[in-house]
Amino acid sequence: MAISAALVTTARGPRYIKQLVSHMGHKVTTELDDSGRGTITLGHGQCVLTPEAGYFTMTATADTPEQLEHVQDVVTRHLLRFATQEELEVVWSPLADLVHPAVAGYTLTHTTPADAMLRELAAETNEATGGAALMQITHDEGALLTMLAQLTGARRAIEVGVFTGYSSICIARGLPADGHLLALDVSDEWTAIAVRYWNKAGVSDRIELRLGPALDSLRALPATADYDFAFIDADKENYAAYYEEILLRLRPGGVIVLDNVLQGGRVLDPVHQEPRHVIMRGLNDLVAGDDRVDAVMLPLRDGVTIIRKR
Repeated sequence: MAISAALVTTARGPRYIKQLVSHMGHKVTTELDDSGRGTITLGHGQCVLTPEAGYFTMTATADTPEQLEHVQDVVTRHLLRFATQEELEVVWSPLADLVHPAVAGYTLTHTTPADAMLRELAAETNEATGGAALMQITHDEGALLTMLAQLTGARRAIEVGVFTGYSSICIARGLPADGHLLALDVSDEWTAIAVRYWNKAGVSDRIELRLGPALDSLRALPATADYDFAFIDADKENYAAYYEEILLRLRPGGVIVLDNVLQGGRVLDPVHQEPRHVIMRGLNDLVAGDDRVDAVMLPLRDGVTIIRKR
């Protein structure tokens, strides 16, 4: 499937969406829901228009790039016909390129470089885990974790999803010498690599590994605000539950970092209804409107949300 999106800056977003749905509804299938979101279904694709404050987004989907281009062209032409009072700018971007590879490479090379030990760990992970190596965070995200732990003055941290230990090392390096990281995972195979590298990095004394379902491990902890920092990068179906359990145990001013919140751009496209997409979409909405926290979502790699408990 080919997917693209456009963000259109205007205060008249809801009006344009309503006009498009009404006008195009004479020839194709359209729908306008109670939230003001419009759906235009053509014979070869679909466009979903979502109103926001000061702008609206258009997400187009089709089976082929050629059909996608046609959907974009039809919707754009009709939109511009209604925009008689202002000049709108409509630029479509492939959702596969939420962060363009050239930009991602540039940001990585302008981040303090990984040391030899982290490079060795990344290489061994690639060799030992094959395609699963994609689960490992990149160095720029690891550097962000270290810096956030340092900036928040974290002493006690939780990690949900260890894999081969790259993120654990980055978090532990941001803690003081007497800090403590509770690392939760289900795989003794992958975490065996992690334990070796924790020792190499000199941070094993700060990390406690607990194997088993992370949700059980979290619920077994005292329901008191004892933790300063948390990183969630595990099975997406349990993200919302991990968030709630950790938030309960996070001190005011503490920080939670969520990884993979964009799901390759699929959270933007209602066509994708797999459990991980639906759950992540719902969690993103929950966090954005949660009066218990302040949050910012960053388009770093596959999306990172930084959450601070009020």
